[in-house]
Amino acid sequence: MQRIIGHLDLDAFFASVEERDHEWLRGKPIVVGADPLDGNGRGVVSTANYAARAYGIHSAMPISTAWQFAEAARTQGKPAVEFVGTDHNRYAEVSEAVMSILRDHVPLIEQASIDEAYFDASFTGAMRTAAAIVQRIKDEISARERLSCSVGIGPNKLIAKIASDIKKPDGLTIVPLRRVREFLDPLPIRILPGVGPKTEVLFLQRGIATVADLQKFSRAELTERMGKWGADLYDKARGIDPNPVSDEYDIKSVGEQQTFPVDSKDPNFIMERLEAMCENIIQRLSHHEFSGFRTVAVTIRFANFETASRSRTFATPASSKNILLFEAMRLLMPFFDKRENPHERPIRLIGVRVEKLINAYRALVSR
Repeated sequence: MQRIIGHLDLDAFFASVEERDHEWLRGKPIVVGADPLDGNGRGVVSTANYAARAYGIHSAMPISTAWQFAEAARTQGKPAVEFVGTDHNRYAEVSEAVMSILRDHVPLIEQASIDEAYFDASFTGAMRTAAAIVQRIKDEISARERLSCSVGIGPNKLIAKIASDIKKPDGLTIVPLRRVREFLDPLPIRILPGVGPKTEVLFLQRGIATVADLQKFSRAELTERMGKWGADLYDKARGIDPNPVSDEYDIKSVGEQQTFPVDSKDPNFIMERLEAMCENIIQRLSHHEFSGFRTVAVTIRFANFETASRSRTFATPASSKNILLFEAMRLLMPFFDKRENPHERPIRLIGVRVEKLINAYRALVSR
């Protein structure tokens, strides 16, 4: 049977939910993320809608830079950007509603993140039939959730993922097996998963700009230059991806981090933020049906952006906020004195996460 795989990507998801839920935001450039504090804010952009992206603002950009771009656009007479804080509980709720719609139409989906999912449409038997079902899915998401999504359909997950990004927003791109090379050849190498900005520069220096350029190299040549990843890249450049769609999503860790508005050396302030983060983590563990954890890890970033992590693994699982907070505090305390912070540098960010999670159902069955 011919494999027919789809990839659904909700368009500018966080910003789209905010615009949908708040009438005063409709039609405006929107940035969701940290508070910009008039250009002095810390943290990054979580999502920018397409109107804000036209100003050069994008996800993961420092929020202070996004503010500068927004101000530059405003001084040119363009609409002002609205900066909005994140509401992750709301986004998770909407995401589940969208995934429920998708499950109503296809038997197997793999949620890749809060705003994207792969699905197997091989049961339809033909690309044209799959495309008709996808259009119904898109229409239902639009009608019930008032959100748009872009979808790619191809012979595997790699092609479906790339195709979903070709026509945004509200796109539908179909790439049958016979057209895979024709589809990939003219695309920039950056479109291939794993090729980031630095790798792209290295390729461009060697005259490799498109996927077709990359195909000129043999598997042996790419493996010699890049090791195991080179062999993987050889397959990707030819649209080869044997990975199946799987609904066995396994959460490896749950954590939170916070960038402070002002660098701080105040243990009371930092521990207060740490306690709030630990409480959120315990709530999220319960939501994901985990009964405990065996590893606690903390991350700390100083004002000069130097970052360090420390962790501890228990012999037996723990589950309470008090244990999590105590262990996180114990790991952080050396950073307040000369043991881990001999130059008494102020702290910019802290993070805490739990790992080696215990599934509640599996723990019950194993008794």
